[in-house]
Amino acid sequence: MFKHILVPIDGSLMAEAALPAAAFLAEKFQARVTLMHVIEKNAPEKVHGQPHLKHPQDAERYLSELLQRSFPKDIQVDYHVHTNEVDDVAGSIVAHAAELASDLVIMCSHGRGAALHMFLGSIAQSVIAQGSQPVLITHPNEQGKPPVFSCRHILVPLDDNPEHAQSLPVSKELARTCSASLHLAVVIPDLTTLSGEKAAASKMLPGTTSRLLELTVQDTEKYFQTLEGGLRQEGFEASAHVLRGDPASVIVAAAVLAKIDLIVLGTHGKTGMDAFWSGSVAHRICSQSRIPMLLIPVGKS
Repeated sequence: MFKHILVPIDGSLMAEAALPAAAFLAEKFQARVTLMHVIEKNAPEKVHGQPHLKHPQDAERYLSELLQRSFPKDIQVDYHVHTNEVDDVAGSIVAHAAELASDLVIMCSHGRGAALHMFLGSIAQSVIAQGSQPVLITHPNEQGKPPVFSCRHILVPLDDNPEHAQSLPVSKELARTCSASLHLAVVIPDLTTLSGEKAAASKMLPGTTSRLLELTVQDTEKYFQTLEGGLRQEGFEASAHVLRGDPASVIVAAAVLAKIDLIVLGTHGKTGMDAFWSGSVAHRICSQSRIPMLLIPVGKS
């Protein structure tokens, strides 16, 4: 499934949080890896406490050393430095992913929960918004260092948008390759967590809305029982859960409780203000959780 993994690195220790996931998946899928650095125009002197790689020679030396110490010798790894200074780092990453025929981008998201991150988004989320390749977003551990990556338990959040179900085939292939269990989840809001037009309608007709939500739960439970049974027949260790509440918050809490290693989520790639106003679940999960997320772009031609 994954044959060529692109890992953008800005030179900081935080960005190196993407490397354990790249090494793990490259070994599992027998994929090759390309480490990439983009020379940023008018770059600051430091990035996350480390000197910013502003010169191509420094970037090449750093990536070469990083290659040697971060990957087993049986994994094919090379590196690329985009030497022309650019303003749009995310756009350059997307362009190189297409040019290099990468089918997975792995990178670290530095922001978590901050208002600036919510409104402006991160480079990682901009890459998923602009590109068509899946993007695996990792986070540093509590000490700001690269975390251990594993893939034993995969959480697949679903909803009533059929496009988002495109995450399921990818999740199944990951589960097969990594011998992981699959946990499907859907979150049905209650009266207090409805949003948009549905929230307004619930205030006018709370009883009717509550009953409709209960019927949705019942129908979804029946569907999920069938879905779980089908996965088990295919040989997967699987579970399926219908949960209630605010989708992003409930998914984050459920992932922690179940000791999930990876969340796989279909997304239309909204970021920044678009994500804020639309209540993007993917954006909110990424902002609230340190669990790695594999974002599958949907709705793109």
